[in-house]
Amino acid sequence: MTETSLANPHLRFPVAAADGGGHRDIVILGSTGSIGTQAVDVVLRNPDRFRVVALSAAGGRVQLLADQAHQLGVRLVAVADEAAAAPLEEALRERFGTEPAPEVIAGPDAASAVAAAECDTVLNGITGSIGLAPTLAALRAGRMLALANKESLIVGGPLVRAIAKPGQIVPVDSEHSALFQAMLGGTRGEVRKLVVTASGGPFRGRTREELAQVTPEQALAHPTWAMGPVITINSATLVNKGLEVIEAHLLYDIPFERIEVVVHPQSYVHSMVEFTDGSTLAQVSPPDMRMPIALGLGWPDRVPDAAPGFDWTKASTWEFLPLDGEAFPSVALARHVGSLGGTAPAVFNAANEECVDAFLGGRLPFNGIVDTVAQAVEEHGTPRTGNQLTLGDVLEAEAWARARARELVKTKAGVTV
Repeated sequence: MTETSLANPHLRFPVAAADGGGHRDIVILGSTGSIGTQAVDVVLRNPDRFRVVALSAAGGRVQLLADQAHQLGVRLVAVADEAAAAPLEEALRERFGTEPAPEVIAGPDAASAVAAAECDTVLNGITGSIGLAPTLAALRAGRMLALANKESLIVGGPLVRAIAKPGQIVPVDSEHSALFQAMLGGTRGEVRKLVVTASGGPFRGRTREELAQVTPEQALAHPTWAMGPVITINSATLVNKGLEVIEAHLLYDIPFERIEVVVHPQSYVHSMVEFTDGSTLAQVSPPDMRMPIALGLGWPDRVPDAAPGFDWTKASTWEFLPLDGEAFPSVALARHVGSLGGTAPAVFNAANEECVDAFLGGRLPFNGIVDTVAQAVEEHGTPRTGNQLTLGDVLEAEAWARARARELVKTKAGVTV
């Protein structure tokens, strides 16, 4: 893309109110996860601004999903797990009583169906590359997409770029929301570099040797954010930061060599944009995901009191430290993968998900996560690139990466495959 970017903050994709009352009709995908539950909180605190018309979830938290549907008064609920449909319908009947219960749809394509439902904005809070198909469905339907599912953009970048209108995507990741806001201070041509901040995770300052024996319990103890297990481990390995570098490149069409990562343990500065005149603009707020979620739901308007602001009356010290690429090689690997393009990011992401699962299950050491992902990427070879890439190619590459990662994990554990 040469003139515009997917998340161009200067282009305000038209969003029409659903009725004369000024409500924004919202669909929340992944409503029972970390992003989804916080989005529900934002909506419930702003009933005059937002109205949720449909929810989707994996199906593992049926009671919570039924509670959300009742609180929000939705008419459509989707679950990916077909076995969860009957328990969900029963739970909904209990919640709604004599009132008509919402329609329930189930199956692997249910989230995509909901993503294309009549609404103004779709919040994709699904975790993992399974969010790609719903992302594409929302974009094809012409919906504004508040994107928290970074994996769908990373693994299907060319597919997303082919159908997304300029400015149709508003990023919800705290780092990309920060870049989105900071870029309002100039034109894209005036951007010298993007600076993505990283908390450093629970192991900031440790050497590679010191990381060899860390446990899942230690890796899950993130010092700043409360997130799901996969994202938390990705933050500990800094794979999450590598994914964000790829995402920044795709969202803003900035070359990889002009995207830097800096460690900022306090997580107050969520990212920065440096302009050609030497000025750097930073977006600052306490670490609370409700702020970027509310901006994604409400764009181009801000939602008052979406989250607490920073208390400038209290003394504080902020640190900015260089990234230790030897202890955390994931960011360099992600840059390489992003430069390869095509199906390489899909291999990177899928292999990582398998390796995280193996680490949490005690089958792979901490350092083995990125080492194994790097081996899978190398073995994958030359990816299919450009306009040749299809959704089938992405799914095939992911399937290969998952199978190969499992084989490599078994080999590293001394098990003959």
